[in-house]
Amino acid sequence: MRIIISGGGTGGHIYPGIAIANALKEINPNTEILFVGAEGKMEMEKVPKAGYRVIGLPIRGLQRSFSPKNILENLKFPVRLLGSLNQAKKVIKEFKPDVVVGTGGYASGAVLQVASAMNIPTLIQEQNGHAGITNKILSRQVDAICVAYPNMENYFPKLKIQFTGNPVRSDLKNLPNSIQTDFDYFNLTQNKKTILVMGGSGGAKIINEAILNGIETIFEHDFQLIWQTGKFYIDSIKTKLKNKNLLNHPNIFVSDFIYDMKKAYQCADIVIGRAGALTISELTLVEKPAILIPSPNVAEDHQTKNAMALAKEDAAMLIKDNEANERLIPTLIYVLNDENQQEKLKNNIRTFARPDAAKDIAKKVIEMGK
Repeated sequence: MRIIISGGGTGGHIYPGIAIANALKEINPNTEILFVGAEGKMEMEKVPKAGYRVIGLPIRGLQRSFSPKNILENLKFPVRLLGSLNQAKKVIKEFKPDVVVGTGGYASGAVLQVASAMNIPTLIQEQNGHAGITNKILSRQVDAICVAYPNMENYFPKLKIQFTGNPVRSDLKNLPNSIQTDFDYFNLTQNKKTILVMGGSGGAKIINEAILNGIETIFEHDFQLIWQTGKFYIDSIKTKLKNKNLLNHPNIFVSDFIYDMKKAYQCADIVIGRAGALTISELTLVEKPAILIPSPNVAEDHQTKNAMALAKEDAAMLIKDNEANERLIPTLIYVLNDENQQEKLKNNIRTFARPDAAKDIAKKVIEMGK
């Protein structure tokens, strides 16, 4: 069987595609898989690292702000879209896929549009509780839609929907208890409460600011910190920690990116992060208490909707972005000092987990290909 998987721009679109590809290979190692993304985007690096071939289209998204540079970029959009549609058609004709899977992003929209017009079976994997405009348009043409949240018939034709959950890395299933060698990776110790802070690969400014402003309080309680700052903030944060004489504090590990997230999750007693679909899906699998601070700078505020789905079931704590500096540290201290609250959050977030999501989607793809 030959499968095209298209999606990218963010890790939230890329990693579900890789998880589906891995599940397809697990079911049938002879499956041929080709990824199609956007030129210059992170999928062009991440997909080959996962062991798959990727082709980039020249497509770019519309820019939301109206600077002279962005206006010029938006004027190029129709030309790039037409070029991407033509290139997608050429790729599909050459590769001859049995099924085309889209995991989100503009490249995914172009590829699924062409595949659907060529009568090739198509499937969308929608990660969020609020569908993006590309997938809403495509939903009229594709054959199946795999979703991770209930009530998605508000956006998609009900008969096409299959509730599967979001696919995540299989190594996060049945996470073992941490041991000292896991903490050695971060130069920390096993006998202290540990906070994992992550704001995505780029970083989250407000989360970094709130942690920096409250770091003395964190250390006063003798808590440990595994802090992924993001590549845009690492230098300034290290400088500010050095000015506070805290850069070499024994209770902190700070890095722009954490490559072994399994170890980080194993060590964490609580996780602080944004509310992207991928982050939430991982948290439901690793069953960690979480404080979610949704980014307000995403399409149709979908991160807030993701976080609210958990918060209303007492499965996570929700703090608004503009309240993080005031509320994050007190909320963090409260949860870490209350064992009952930690257990409640862990037990409730567990109910959202879909550990076999990637395999279930892969089975659906194979069924469609046959």
